[in-house]
Amino acid sequence: MNISDDGAVVRLAAVGDVHLGEDSTGLLRPALAELPDCADVLLLAGDLTRHGTLDEARVVAVEFSDLGVPVIAVLGNHDHHSDAQDEITALLTDHGITVLEGGATTVTVRGRTLGVAGTKGFGGGFAGKCASVFGERIMREFASHTVGMADALRESLAGLDTDIRVALTHYSPVSDTLHGEPREIYPFLGSYLLGEAIDCCGVQLAVHGHAHAGTERGTTPGGIRVRNVAQPVIRSAFAVYDLAVPARTRPQPEPAAHG
Repeated sequence: MNISDDGAVVRLAAVGDVHLGEDSTGLLRPALAELPDCADVLLLAGDLTRHGTLDEARVVAVEFSDLGVPVIAVLGNHDHHSDAQDEITALLTDHGITVLEGGATTVTVRGRTLGVAGTKGFGGGFAGKCASVFGERIMREFASHTVGMADALRESLAGLDTDIRVALTHYSPVSDTLHGEPREIYPFLGSYLLGEAIDCCGVQLAVHGHAHAGTERGTTPGGIRVRNVAQPVIRSAFAVYDLAVPARTRPQPEPAAHG
């Protein structure tokens, strides 16, 4: 698909699982300097840090701030490891990075609107081979956490009134993009409930990370494109995807004058 300047295509860059540490300052910055030339927005699909410490998050904040394009992120399981996720969110927000957890944001690109709804998501598995809200309290809590995340994603997507809708998660909404990972750990890499939320809301693209040994491309049961942008998968500072604005939202030519 060719990129045009009339707003018919929005260029979306994305990466996850960069796992920056205190020694990572400047690691990605040279590649990120090219962003304004090839993308309109950058999505970060979680696991931005190694151990979820504030010192690591400060490196992330500096690395991804002032890039010349809006930056929208969700956190990952590594970013929660030190129980500092609220402080990390505040720090990234202070540096101009929008962090989503069960919410959504809208970006205007050349007069067109891109809506991004995001959540970390959680595990649980996929249809026919998944956890359920039944049994011991700890199992009910595990499965209920995924239900809550998926419900929040669905509500956020449904609330977007934009030309393009994108779902951003850390955990995967489909098993397609997990191929290459041991099947035994699929329940810890994503949940079909996230995919169901995406399928019901007219999404053009779903982006996730987490599955380092997975594959980049997949689709939901409803045919929505899913992309695993974990850095070990895309093997670059970011991947860029072209999103076509639906024809019905494109401006119509002015009628010819008569008389």
